[in-house]
Amino acid sequence: MDTADPADPADQAQHEHPADSAYPAQWEADVVLRDGSTAHLRPIRPDDADLLREFHARLSPETVYYRFFAPYPTLTDRDVARFTVVDHTDRVALVATVGGHIVGVTRYDRLPDPPTQAEVAFTVRDDYQGRGLGSVLLEHLAAAARERGVRGFVAEVLPANQRMLTVFRDAGYGTSASLSDGYYSMDFAIEPTATSLAVMESREHRAEARSVERLLAPTSVVVIGAGRREGSAGRQLLEHLVAAGFDGDIHVVNPRAAAAGDQVLGLPAHASVADVPGPVDLAVVAVHARDVLHVVDDCAAAGVRGLVVVSAGFAETGPDGRALQGELVARARSAGMRVIGPNCLGVINTDPTVRLNASLSPVVPVRGRIGFFSQSGALGIALLERATARGLGLSSFVSAGNRADVSGNDLIQYWEDDPATDVLLLYLESIGNPRKFSRIARRTSLTKPIVAVKSGRASQGVPLGHTVRHTTVPAAAVDAMFAQSGVVQVDTVSDLFDVAMLLTFQPLPAGRRVSIIGNSDALAVLAADACAANRLTVVGEPHTFRPEAKPAQLGQLLAALLDDPAVDAVLALFLPVLSGSGIGVSREVAQVAARSTKPVLATVLAVEGAAGVLSRLTAQGVPGFGSVPAYGSVEDAVRALAAVCGYTDWRRGPHELAPVLSDIDAVAARDLVASVLAERPEGGPLDLAVVVELLRCYGVHVWPAVTAASADNAVAAADWLGYPVVLKAARSYLEHRADLGGVRLELDGPEAVRRAFEAMLAAFGPQVAGDLVVQKMAGLGVPCLVESVEDPLFGPVISFGVGGVVTELVRDRAYRIPPLSAPDAAALVREPKAAPLLFGHRGSPLMDTGAVQDLLLRVGQLAYDLPELAGLELNPVLAMQDGVAVLSATASCAPPAARRDGPARRLG
Repeated sequence: MDTADPADPADQAQHEHPADSAYPAQWEADVVLRDGSTAHLRPIRPDDADLLREFHARLSPETVYYRFFAPYPTLTDRDVARFTVVDHTDRVALVATVGGHIVGVTRYDRLPDPPTQAEVAFTVRDDYQGRGLGSVLLEHLAAAARERGVRGFVAEVLPANQRMLTVFRDAGYGTSASLSDGYYSMDFAIEPTATSLAVMESREHRAEARSVERLLAPTSVVVIGAGRREGSAGRQLLEHLVAAGFDGDIHVVNPRAAAAGDQVLGLPAHASVADVPGPVDLAVVAVHARDVLHVVDDCAAAGVRGLVVVSAGFAETGPDGRALQGELVARARSAGMRVIGPNCLGVINTDPTVRLNASLSPVVPVRGRIGFFSQSGALGIALLERATARGLGLSSFVSAGNRADVSGNDLIQYWEDDPATDVLLLYLESIGNPRKFSRIARRTSLTKPIVAVKSGRASQGVPLGHTVRHTTVPAAAVDAMFAQSGVVQVDTVSDLFDVAMLLTFQPLPAGRRVSIIGNSDALAVLAADACAANRLTVVGEPHTFRPEAKPAQLGQLLAALLDDPAVDAVLALFLPVLSGSGIGVSREVAQVAARSTKPVLATVLAVEGAAGVLSRLTAQGVPGFGSVPAYGSVEDAVRALAAVCGYTDWRRGPHELAPVLSDIDAVAARDLVASVLAERPEGGPLDLAVVVELLRCYGVHVWPAVTAASADNAVAAADWLGYPVVLKAARSYLEHRADLGGVRLELDGPEAVRRAFEAMLAAFGPQVAGDLVVQKMAGLGVPCLVESVEDPLFGPVISFGVGGVVTELVRDRAYRIPPLSAPDAAALVREPKAAPLLFGHRGSPLMDTGAVQDLLLRVGQLAYDLPELAGLELNPVLAMQDGVAVLSATASCAPPAARRDGPARRLG
């Protein structure tokens, strides 16, 4: 309960802690609600006084009673001042706004005893209740509270306020409640739990899927910018909408045509969206970039639900365009609208009850079960044409262009639950939120395959003219991210469609055992070689038949191979020798394949139309035939099969969540980094003491070390640490370089330490004295390297290498994206080429790889939890027969916003 009682301790605290001028902008977020609309969350400000009065005036008497436990029709000036003037530490309040109006408020007041507890309260405007806003407000207030050292919430709720009771109980925090004096006292810790994280992810999934559904299945569309000039973008959009037979209302906004009383394609032109009769679900915008903001405001005032902006002239043009794009998204989201684009091709939905072609593509693919996302607008039409040529039908297609708002992540969330979609295709140039991509791709890939072609491997996805963000990781790390998430990554658009054909038309293979059948020994040899190169096992010898064999004979042999339990897939090769003979073979292959639960692929050379017969028989409804993907070369067919086999290997598991690790204090780690950034907002290298403490928060202990400025200091340090010790230079060009004399080992007494110190000074000069470090000698082991990098494009990346200097010279490393599961960590340890050194190579001792894996899990969790951790290097890590020793550690931090230039504000 939160009233204006002057005896309220929190009210007294207001006078003791004046409002903090440091407005916490990092708490601002755009969020998607349960109905697919958006709202903007931000900390409350003193200038919100009038908005708060308006908000309170629009609440029903029942909602007011639930909030104040009494009738409270009007807020006094003292109330308003108390609610809007906060210190963002002991008293925090967040507001949710839509269209510039407050629709929800949440706040906490820190309790004096204990100060780690705070009283929390919520109010949601009546017309926004039931949309999940209360849950969103709780999630964000809890995150802000944790940042300020609050560990638990308490609340008082009337029994009749079932909505708020449900919000608390369903949040997953383990709420306890007791009923006394006519109200429930709620008490719960706000540290994230497995349950609370699952609740948040489920809410996010449903909300984002719903927001995309609103864009792809509108009941009314307005084209803004459609004119009478042939060939203009707006005119084409309107023509394509009409030609597709959109099953809804189509409207046109064109002020000039409206002023002249003209029609466009037989439709009346309106001066603004406000003049359109009836509600509008989707606005397709094709006006000059300078006019887009006015259009967004017009749509917001008219209650439009979503925007597709095909207009160019935004982030792809430079800083001014990027700023314009940020304002476009900010205005749209603040009005509850989501945006596809700008600079995009548009959207297509082939559902016969929708028939939407709100795109610049005249090509409308046939109805199918593939969801296709393309970041590139320019390539969109070509991609659709190639899909159609392959006989691939789509459920829906989205070209996101600059991907200012709606992204591939949103489409994956939608297609995961879409009953009309079985296969997801992605053409990516970059990944906006890699942490989220990895999480949702892993989940979706368990039931629906995702195939992605990522352009620009040399530039890591920064095409000419797009927002430039430099990556810090090699291509192998990107490959690891896709593989770890179950995503089938391919190199070219042709490969994308090759794999899609197999996934669409054939069942998944149970394994990698392939039987080859054909009428050409040469093709069979090529196929066997291609299988070996792609880690597929050829079962027995290829089965070849004479060129003059009848199609029925081929069918009998194919059926026998498919019945063989030792065969997982069959590759059928045919080189016709007589004109027209390929058609009969194609039909026979398709008919036999239809009766099997194993995949069949075909390569039919030199027969025009044979591939079409194989890939379209099912689409054309020919009874008794299956669709067999046909490829132009043996190598294409084998690559596609190998890619799908890799997916089935991943799908079989194991699939484990990141384990809950002991001895972790994530809150203390966040506080530590926050304190550093408060002193140095730009970030930079962390002091060794801070690095040691940060790692200790995650159960990682750095081997003790003491800096020695003189020989006497070095001896004293060695006496304290215990002999034998190591003396090493901490300078970058000497670190880990025993070959250069930068490391002196096995110093077993004071005199040995003194001699080593003097020798280092003689070798490197007296200036090195301040960088000499004494460390206790660890046991025998294998040196390893563990590194974490927060990449601007791909988020946190963990790398692991074995072998010290050799690892650095040849970049022999393996990569994974955190958080890591136990199988992830085990695979990471085994992937480097030098990994056998840990596993008893040539009779050497077995190292404690379990301890290495535990270290990787902890570093992975640290990197995942703290995006402010720009880099962390543990080098060397000594893997021993009993445990590991982290001998040296360095780290740096940076504010996340300094390393990203994505949408103006994140979606929560």
